[in-house]
Amino acid sequence: MWLCTLLLVLFGCLSGSAFSAPRAGLLPSQRPRFDRPGDVIVGASFSIFDLSIGTLPDFTAPPSGLLVSSISNWGYRVAQSFVFAIEEINRSAYLLPNVTLGFSIRNSGDTVHGALHETMSFLTRQEEPIPNYTCQHGSPQAALVGDTRSSLSVSMARLLGLYKFPQVSYGSSLPILSDKIQFPSFMRTLTSDLTSSLAVTQLIIHFQWSWVIILAHDDDFGQQASSLAIQELSTAGVCIEYTLHVPSHESLGKIEEIVQKMQKSTARVVLVFLSNANFQLILYGLLDVPVSGQVWVSKDTLHMALALTIPGISQVLHSTFGLLYHSSRATGFPEFLAYLRPSQTPEDMFIKKFWEFTFDCTWPHQSSTVTEGVQLCSGNESLKNQQYALPEVSKIDAAYTAVYSIAHALQDMITHGHQHGKVTDSQDFQPWQLLLALRKVHFKTPDGIKIMFDANGDLVTKFDIFQGQKTPEGAFHLVHVGMIDPQISLGSKMMVHLKEDLQVPTSVCSESCLPGFSQVPRLGTPHCCFDCRPCPEGQFADQRDMKSCLLCPKEQYSSHMRDRCLPRTEIFLAFEEPLGFMLALVALFLAGLAVLVLGVFLKHRDSPVVRANNRSLSYLLLLSLCLCALCALLFLGRPSVSTCLLRQTTFAVAFTVAVSSVLAKTLTVVLAFRVTRPGDRIRVCLSPGASTSVVLIASFMQVVLCGVWLATSPPFPDRDMISEPQHIVIQCQEGSGTIFFCVLGYLGFLAVGTFSVAFLARGLPDVFNETKFLTFSMLLFCSVWTAFMPLYHSARGKSTVTVEIFSILASTAGLLGGIFIPKCYIILLKPGRNTAAWLRRGHQSQQERQSEMLQRRCVPKSTPQSFMI
Repeated sequence: MWLCTLLLVLFGCLSGSAFSAPRAGLLPSQRPRFDRPGDVIVGASFSIFDLSIGTLPDFTAPPSGLLVSSISNWGYRVAQSFVFAIEEINRSAYLLPNVTLGFSIRNSGDTVHGALHETMSFLTRQEEPIPNYTCQHGSPQAALVGDTRSSLSVSMARLLGLYKFPQVSYGSSLPILSDKIQFPSFMRTLTSDLTSSLAVTQLIIHFQWSWVIILAHDDDFGQQASSLAIQELSTAGVCIEYTLHVPSHESLGKIEEIVQKMQKSTARVVLVFLSNANFQLILYGLLDVPVSGQVWVSKDTLHMALALTIPGISQVLHSTFGLLYHSSRATGFPEFLAYLRPSQTPEDMFIKKFWEFTFDCTWPHQSSTVTEGVQLCSGNESLKNQQYALPEVSKIDAAYTAVYSIAHALQDMITHGHQHGKVTDSQDFQPWQLLLALRKVHFKTPDGIKIMFDANGDLVTKFDIFQGQKTPEGAFHLVHVGMIDPQISLGSKMMVHLKEDLQVPTSVCSESCLPGFSQVPRLGTPHCCFDCRPCPEGQFADQRDMKSCLLCPKEQYSSHMRDRCLPRTEIFLAFEEPLGFMLALVALFLAGLAVLVLGVFLKHRDSPVVRANNRSLSYLLLLSLCLCALCALLFLGRPSVSTCLLRQTTFAVAFTVAVSSVLAKTLTVVLAFRVTRPGDRIRVCLSPGASTSVVLIASFMQVVLCGVWLATSPPFPDRDMISEPQHIVIQCQEGSGTIFFCVLGYLGFLAVGTFSVAFLARGLPDVFNETKFLTFSMLLFCSVWTAFMPLYHSARGKSTVTVEIFSILASTAGLLGGIFIPKCYIILLKPGRNTAAWLRRGHQSQQERQSEMLQRRCVPKSTPQSFMI
């Protein structure tokens, strides 16, 4: 068994030496590399050349050789930044002062096969590697830097993880590489795609864009990044109009469908998780449709660089935003690259091909004859004026930082070993020991940037925000506008710092609802799509986009704009205001008029007109009407406990006395004409005591009702918060509504009864009797209070008091004018009719009419002598 093993080892060693010699002749372009010796070797894998076989093999003969099919212009620059960092560290007197770093740069050819082959070749130190066997000894190998793409790094990481060999990537951002179970030795000097995706969503939240489109690649990363973005944005209240997945293969039909949806969309912000190729396909598709004013946001500045180079892109894009992780800058590298010459590094097997592709020339020794028009390479050309885009700078800086991370980890490991007596020499360590130190490394680069890794091996960093701003000529240029710090968070949000004068467009489904309005969701649409509805009376919205209006406190009311609450003012029908002042004047005028009529009646108390129909009742009626007019004053001014108690009760009793007096006068007239012979019993009802009894009994019943009202549930001052939104109405609450309407009902019953009796007696002889006047006055009274009931119930606030005062004054004026104005007219203006002679003539005419009436009725004639009292 051991013999077989020995033979296998010998075969593996010979395959890298003796057996490779003939093959070297077959492979004039033997896999290129760039090696430099040192005390510790750091490996590197870069995608510099794409290598291919010159002719298709028929498996009857060995391949003729390897050809360079293409070259990555910036890939070689990244490799040179690796060399620049190694040389800078070797010159440093503080970092690894007694250790010289060497390196071995390999070309993966941008293929998984090439990356695995070069990785294994580096580990085994063999051109044709055999796993687990190392046939050449030399300086210890510290770590491997690379590769460019995630698909290459995943394959390398799976292999290196078996040996716990440190790998530091400068360009692989696939989220799965953060899994330390699958990839235990993988580190990277950039962030995971998920971290950058989360950061770009924070940018959208910070700009308050609530209506966006997500364009994602139809692969694991696109699905994962878009799901994370949807989750974060939805939590922040952002709505997604479309989530469009672009297939991995170029499908023009799918691209056209996506472009059509974007054309119909109303969102102005597009969040991009796409590959470079599909990103360009979408942009080119949008150039042919009328889409304008969109803002494209990407987690990568490379997308921005590609977008800004497309002719006519200003017709589609309003602006672009992209993130670039904040890493150390390779200060001095442009000058290093400017003085680079092929003659200085003859061990560099890449530089000549790079030179040919960069300067479009051919080296003289490669062609025996010089073709006309072909430029020859001199080797003195300068890279000083060769421009490269911002994304290339990020790769250069990341590779530069990766080398410094390995160097600091190596120094920490050596220093820690000296302190604990474990490692005493840089030649005596295992890769897993360096891996432990690399995970804990924490240092500052020459330009002062802090470098450290998190538990997942990802770089702890900030993000620079770059905006593609449009110039007046329609071109775009990249401008640094801010920074995002994932380590400093406010709750679930990252800290975002932006320039103060930065202006960005809005992207909303619905315009913001101003204060005073609330949102009303649209049926069947996301919550970001809504209509704005003004707040109703008594509610307010003091902020934008409030979901619902808030109620104002009882002591306040909503402003006209419904954006705040204002304090209510207390109101009541005061004497000082014009309406109160006019009503008070009318009340005093009617009261004075009643007193004036009473004075006229007292002065002419012995005249026939005053004596007619019981002058005592006339006096009482005039006094009650005066009180009726004055009780209206109790309804004016600020309500108090005393005025509330007196208002309705005084009004009820005063009007009851007045109506009952009218009833007594009407009954007197009717009964006087019913007396047909002396000694009739009905004459008893014509005595003055009978009329007074009617008034007293009717008034007493009203007084009893009012007493019960005041004793059980009296009126009281109250604050009406409902009637007038802007005011607090100070009013008298009736207390018991039932008793209040009983009082009004009793008064109404008396009024209807009085009107009925007067209406039936309106045709009696009218020398001085007043049946017609009584009927007219009661008609006015009943009309006023019939109209009062619906108006009283429909009125609000001060209008309620106004309606009642107007009814009191109108009914008082009706009774006073209807009954007493005609009599005052006779007394004052027609004194000739206020005489006994005129009365006798009136009696004769009355007797003639009465005789005719009695003849028709066959009733004996009789004259009502008791009518004159």
